[in-house]
Amino acid sequence: VIPVLVLACDRSSVRRCLDKLLLYRPSARRFPVIVSQDCGHAETARVIASYGRAVSHIRQPDLSDVPVPPEHRKFQGYYKISRHYRWALGQVFGTFRYRAAIVVEDDLEVAPDFFEYFQAVLPLLRGDPSLWCASAWNDNGREALVDAGGAELLYRTDFFPGLGWLLLAELWEELEPKWPAAFWDDWMRQPEQRRGRSCVRPEVSRTMTFGRKGVSHGQFFDQYLKFIKLNDRFVPFTRMDLSYLKKDEYERSFLGRVYSAPEVQLEELQKEAGKGSGPVRIQYRGRDSFKALAKALGLMDDLKSGVPRAGYRGVVSVMCRGRRVFLAPPSDWTGYDPSWS
Repeated sequence: VIPVLVLACDRSSVRRCLDKLLLYRPSARRFPVIVSQDCGHAETARVIASYGRAVSHIRQPDLSDVPVPPEHRKFQGYYKISRHYRWALGQVFGTFRYRAAIVVEDDLEVAPDFFEYFQAVLPLLRGDPSLWCASAWNDNGREALVDAGGAELLYRTDFFPGLGWLLLAELWEELEPKWPAAFWDDWMRQPEQRRGRSCVRPEVSRTMTFGRKGVSHGQFFDQYLKFIKLNDRFVPFTRMDLSYLKKDEYERSFLGRVYSAPEVQLEELQKEAGKGSGPVRIQYRGRDSFKALAKALGLMDDLKSGVPRAGYRGVVSVMCRGRRVFLAPPSDWTGYDPSWS
């Protein structure tokens, strides 16, 4: 049984999220939906209640302001979100005693094979201690940057993507005692929490966000997030062999593909657009070089604790004008530099 924990606040558009979850879930028994509401917003509570017994509705009891340092007064919302996450995950794992959970927020719409994907990757998480989450999200999942015909492709990433993600109870037991007061997702991306572990992520996202309004005031939404392609065809992941995602096998095959691909300059790639078909590699040598190339390719160019979005061992894999491109560090890469932030 894998519950889906939906974190809600004051968006009555949570209906769009819940409608798709209930439409696509294959079994109410195997995938109970728990909506945890913060904020005490009456209209949102009415929408959640309208689903009756199809969902469980729990309410975060502490609606007071969180004491914050004076310079963080404008970030009060981020403190409340972190408090809500801690309480809601505590309910799922501590009170209800589930052993794994999928976490989504109220502004996400899910793909038809959302449940199939998480059901298939759960055994991987259980069997591979070098994995600590699976996410439905590709940060560079805009239509022009993904292989739409490769919806079955899955990757390892060192970047914590969030936006529809699966974790085990054991991970919550590790994180809960030190859970941060605010900015929980960037805290997850710090080396002290990640501890060299990776997440699984898809080529084509299994969630999309429709929440422009929120505590981040639409940061990134208009530039990137609203263009993320949501997968629209069902991939039978539970009938596929996903053992290629185990660490040793993945590094052998993925890094082999990356560093056997011919190295090209960005200008060559742009000039040759549509002419070649095989994968190519563009090399970066420092933070500024990475950011300039990422921007030129249309990728999200920000780094968190030195890790690029969707990157694995420093490599970001995308499509560019129909061709697979690996934006990669030199092959003697020795690890992330947290000062690249």
